[in-house]
Amino acid sequence: MTAQQVPHEPGNKHSEYPPLEQVTKPNLTTKEFCFYTNLAEQTAWLYACKESGPVRPIRIGRRLNWPTKAVKQLCGVAA
Repeated sequence: MTAQQVPHEPGNKHSEYPPLEQVTKPNLTTKEFCFYTNLAEQTAWLYACKESGPVRPIRIGRRLNWPTKAVKQLCGVAA
């Protein structure tokens, strides 16, 4: 079962993340990006540092935000 198919039920360890289809905010945090793409956080940081990943992050100070539209495209979810 992929991250997008995980049931959104109370008690589920993934219940803090809604299905990607239901996400409407413009940017995702690094933790959300890693959950939906099934990547380790270190991998996301490496992609951001080398600018070599499938999605280019938006830098806000030391934090990274990942465009929801690009993440949906990467995961094959309708935007």
